[in-house]
Formats: sequence, structure tokens, C-alpha cells
Amino acid sequence: MKTSLSFSVLLMATSLCFAGCKNDNVKPIAAITEAPVKAENTKIQVALLLDTSNSMDGLIDQAKSRLWNIVNTLTTLKYSGKTPDIEISLYEYGNDGLSAEANYIRQVTPLTTDLDLISEKLFALRTNGGSEYCGAVISDATKKLEWSKGKTNMKLLYIAGNEAFDQGVISYKESVGDALKNDIYVNTIFCGNAYEGINTHWKDGADRGNGKYFNINSNEKIQYIATPYDDRIYKCNERLNSTYIGYGKTGKDKKMAQEVQDANAETVSKANYAERTVSKSKEVYKNTNWDLVDKVKEDKQALSNMKKEELPEELKGKSKTEIQAYVDQKTKERETIQKEITELGRKRQEFIDTESKKTKSQDDLGKAISTSIIAIAETKGYTVEK
Repeated sequence: MKTSLSFSVLLMATSLCFAGCKNDNVKPIAAITEAPVKAENTKIQVALLLDTSNSMDGLIDQAKSRLWNIVNTLTTLKYSGKTPDIEISLYEYGNDGLSAEANYIRQVTPLTTDLDLISEKLFALRTNGGSEYCGAVISDATKKLEWSKGKTNMKLLYIAGNEAFDQGVISYKESVGDALKNDIYVNTIFCGNAYEGINTHWKDGADRGNGKYFNINSNEKIQYIATPYDDRIYKCNERLNSTYIGYGKTGKDKKMAQEVQDANAETVSKANYAERTVSKSKEVYKNTNWDLVDKVKEDKQALSNMKKEELPEELKGKSKTEIQAYVDQKTKERETIQKEITELGRKRQEFIDTESKKTKSQDDLGKAISTSIIAIAETKGYTVEK
């Protein structure tokens, strides 16, 4: 369902064909594509609070396996027909390697649009210990993250673990109450039997936080559905990466980090790699702080204001006209490839949806989060566009 815009937009489109991603030798043709309309001051903010005590290796594996699926669910949401910004934060708690004075809690990342950073830190998590203080980590995330103001924003907190919800000196009831005052929905995911989660207050935490309660088997391996589109998406990603132009002090390292996170996704499964590639075709995957194409898209004066030493090696010694032409070429290539990935991703998801109806599978971390995102979004006036 699409929400009609409150203002009219006139778009001129040119009908043309473009090279499919299977043929690496064919140069893509310039395309004028309809860019998603960015929502002013509208954000979807998601904080993931993961138990990293000794028994939670399976939970971390599920998080690695479902990160890009969660991102893709978020990208289907619109508010008044506009595309919200998406920010994700990562916390770990219950790890004896962390400070006892800090209640065994660590903010791994703040709320950020840097999705590669979230992936990098997620793959670096290690389990150890521990003492799981749910009230304390909810309180920390509520008070220390930069949550946006405004009723149109959607703020979601997900806490997952397997010990009693009421441990520690900080009351979960007070912490959840504080979150609710800040319009933050608290969702709980118990790793174990549903009734045990209810008896140990995980459901009460979600009920108090206007969120959803789930129970999962955190040791369950994610079951992927292979599709006829995965290989083509794989090839598209290889070409997509060639359109990134690293600039500034971090450009080279961040471009390398992008490829590392591709490799991390692939270590999980080819399907997870495909999910990540689909995420990279979306507007939410943006790297204005190191990629010249994204930077120029945001700031038309970026090339004029850029110092020579900030340019990547392939552009040093080039004239301004040559640099502009190079960036324009890479921009058109990326738009063409992203359009192809988006279409392949749509067909891939339709295939998965059809196959999923044939078998009943248990909830995992990703399914729990994605299901609740859609349910809460509808109560906030968001719509889903696939």
C-alpha cells in the first residue's frame, strides 16, 4: 500500500534500457531513476541490546545472520510517502569481560547510519561470563543514546537474553517506564521456553514498554531459502563496489572495510550475502563521509570545495572537468546497478515468501524483530511498500 503525498511532484522520466549485471563487459547506459523522497526530520531508530554471556554464542550468530534482513525490512517503511533515515545502535551486556562498575554493559556503537560499522562491530562480539542486568542496560540505552524528538519518529529498543529480567540493582520497571516516557518501544526476546520467559518477567517488560514479547531458540541455525536470483545478485555486488570512490583520510580504509563486511556476510551464507547486497541498493546505505559519489549527491559543491590532497589517487592530477565527468560516470553506473539489484531483490523476496508458506519455521532473532517492526510501524502511521 502506498501513502499519497501531501504535495505533488512532477517527474520527467526517460525510457531506456540498461546492461544486466551478468555481463561485466557491457558498460551501463545512463539512466534517470526516480530517487526515493527523503523524509525531513523523520527517523527510525533501533537499539539492539544483546546478551554476550557464555551461553549466547547462538544469539550472536543469529544477529550476524539477520542484520541485513532487518535493514531490508526497515527500508520498506514510509511515512507520508517519504523515506525515513535509519539509525542503529548496538549494545552488549552480561559479559564478565566488561566493567563491573558499569554493570557489565558496553555501548558498542551509538545510533548511526553507518551500517558497515554495525556489521563490523557485530562480527567482533565475543561471549564471556556473566551477570545479565536488563534494567541497567535499558536505562543506559535510554539515557545515553541520542534519541530524536518528534512524534513522527519511531524509536525501538530490542533486548535479547536468557536470564531473569529483574536482576541487578536498577529496576527494569523504572527503566522501561523511562523509555516509555521518551516514546521508545521496548521489545523483549527471551532465548528459551516461552513460559520461562513469562515467569522471569520478559513478557512483563515488553507489556510495560508497549512492545512485543518473543521467545526463540537461540541455538537454532538460520534456515535460508536458496533462490534463482542469488548468483545474479552476487555478480551485481562485485560491479557495485567498483562505483565507490574513497576520498579523504578514511576513504581507502572504509572502502576496504566495505569489502570486509561483504566477506563477513558471505561467511554466514550466500543468502545473507544477497540480503546485504539488496541493502546496499537502498537509499539508507549511504557513505557520504568517505565515498565521493554519495558525497556529491548530498552536496553539489563538494568537488569545488574539496582539497587536492583529499582526492583519491585515481583522480589526482585530473582537471575539475575530468573529475566531474568521472564522478558522473560512476554515479550513473551505480544507479543502473542498484536498479537491477532492487528488481532482483523484489523477485527474490517473492520467491522466498512463496516457499516459506510451504513450511512452518520457528521464530529466530531476525523474524522476531522484523515482525514487530511492521506491527509497531502501522500503529505509528507508517506504511509498507515492497
